[in-house]
Amino acid sequence: MPAPRLEITYCTRCRWLLRAGWTAQELLTTFPADLGEVALVPGTGGVFTVRLDHEMLWDRREQGGFPELPVLKQLVRDRVAPDRDLGHSDRKS
Repeated sequence: MPAPRLEITYCTRCRWLLRAGWTAQELLTTFPADLGEVALVPGTGGVFTVRLDHEMLWDRREQGGFPELPVLKQLVRDRVAPDRDLGHSDRKS
């Protein structure tokens, strides 16, 4: 089974490439052996979405803003490495 593909679609008109790139870098650093690919997909219309193997994890429009990195890491972790401790980024009990 191939490793999961994470896709970040960002608005080029809003100049969100740096935010998308930083998010990708953080996720690749946290999950170096669990993600097979992280793709940056240019879009328009204020889009900023994060999908894992076609499953929507975050949509800026639906959630009302950009994801906090610890929250996004938890969403990814819960799907690709559910037993992993994220340390300071993990949800508080």
